[in-house]
Amino acid sequence: MSALEAVQSLQLASWCIGAGAVRNLVWDHLHGHERPSALADVDVAYFDAHPGRPDQDAGIEAKLRALEPGLPWEVTNQAFVHVWFERCFGHPVPPLTSLEEAVASWPEYATSVGVFLTRAGTLEVIAPHGLADLFGLQVRRNPVRVSVETYRQRVIQKQYTKRWPRVTVMPC
Repeated sequence: MSALEAVQSLQLASWCIGAGAVRNLVWDHLHGHERPSALADVDVAYFDAHPGRPDQDAGIEAKLRALEPGLPWEVTNQAFVHVWFERCFGHPVPPLTSLEEAVASWPEYATSVGVFLTRAGTLEVIAPHGLADLFGLQVRRNPVRVSVETYRQRVIQKQYTKRWPRVTVMPC
């Protein structure tokens, strides 16, 4: 909640915390882990189609670090993912048009989930592919933007079943 409140305080127009930060908490709970898994990062996705400063994401990260210094923040404006995606993943993608479309393109269905606080303090969920894979402990490739090779690399890198032995990893 403190992470959500920190991001909410910045009053971004369209944002969520998602991907592994949400998946890890849910899977830790479903496995009965007393302590949450260490996070590589707390993914903050936001959508601002108006070109800002080149260091806009870094500026938001700095503000979040000041508010919650113990968290490994990673902030990405989803409106500009297409600018760097090919360099990182080897194939071009068209620009995204909304935060919801961005969340729908994340690597696995179980990680295509974001949560945010409304201005009234209500917790909201963005889950374009539903929540069945997340709560069903299933890793399945989201073909919207993720190649088979990238999915295979992620499965090896993330070692899902090591921390969460009841997780099922689906082949491509």
